[in-house]
Amino acid sequence: MTTWNLQGTVNHLLICNGSSCKKNKGEEIAEAIEDEIEKQGAGSLIHTTVTRCNGRCSDACVVISYPDGIWYREMTPKSGKALVRKLLEGEQLEDNILYTYDGQLIAASAKGAKGKKKK
Repeated sequence: MTTWNLQGTVNHLLICNGSSCKKNKGEEIAEAIEDEIEKQGAGSLIHTTVTRCNGRCSDACVVISYPDGIWYREMTPKSGKALVRKLLEGEQLEDNILYTYDGQLIAASAKGAKGKKKK
């Protein structure tokens, strides 16, 4: 098992790869994000972790950015690459924001405030 030195990391991206996100190109999104990080020479700044379900299946594919606590919805390989570039510029991928964090998660729209029970 590899142990990463995360000192100096400024963003940690949690890329959902639960069943709904996987059906919505979760693996390709993770690969695109990792490729863009490498292309930008940002491997020491942005760390990625592929997760299981993050509980927002209707918003698949979900990517969560920490420490800012922003949840991004309906990500694609193209928007994943754009997210990396935005983060390096100190910005957010505005069109895909599902939740922001200010002491608690806050829905960016009425859609984010709605949930549905898992079956």
